[in-house]
Amino acid sequence: MLKEYTKIPAPLNSEVALKIIPGHFATNHSHITNYMEIGTMKTRCNEAQGVAQLLAMHYSVSTPVDTIVCADDMEVVGTFLAQELTKAGVANYNQHKTIYVTSPELTSTGQSIFRDNMQLTVRDKNVLLLFGSLSTGRTLESLAECVKYYGAKISGACAIFSAVRKVGDIEITAVFHDEDIPNYNSYPLHDCPLCKQGVKIDAIVNSFGYSELK
Repeated sequence: MLKEYTKIPAPLNSEVALKIIPGHFATNHSHITNYMEIGTMKTRCNEAQGVAQLLAMHYSVSTPVDTIVCADDMEVVGTFLAQELTKAGVANYNQHKTIYVTSPELTSTGQSIFRDNMQLTVRDKNVLLLFGSLSTGRTLESLAECVKYYGAKISGACAIFSAVRKVGDIEITAVFHDEDIPNYNSYPLHDCPLCKQGVKIDAIVNSFGYSELK
């Protein structure tokens, strides 16, 4: 097991806390100095609802949202977020006057797609993208390209944690940002000072969890 974690309370709600572990971790696109454990925040209902309430605070009634597209197994948070946005009167323009919650299928090459029967949830819809964590924004770029292929308009993007505030013209809302994490740094894969110093990688990590390296 990795080292014991520290809890960082959310700036706007101390009952929502992010578990962090310092070290040297490799993601698909970067090396980072802290692992963020968001598993329970995605799957435990009271925590997922707390996250959704914090994210919903950033969207006004003028924000059009027909569909929440979830990456990183964020469907539980996405469902609560849809409820919170509906209560807040966020506009939706689809014929059913409700918010869809969906996620793309990943092909064997890692490409995001929607099958014919699921395209109705994104085609020509106003879409909010939802992520577990974003360290570089490349995952957001890929998912945004996917939904735009089906004619969707992107109303925004949000995450539990994000080290970036904007990707292209897409603003990112997050419960936690990099400045909330003590000594957080993200380095390019091929220019990591920790690697140059010979510091071993503790684990390979992503939004689903970690695989410890022995």
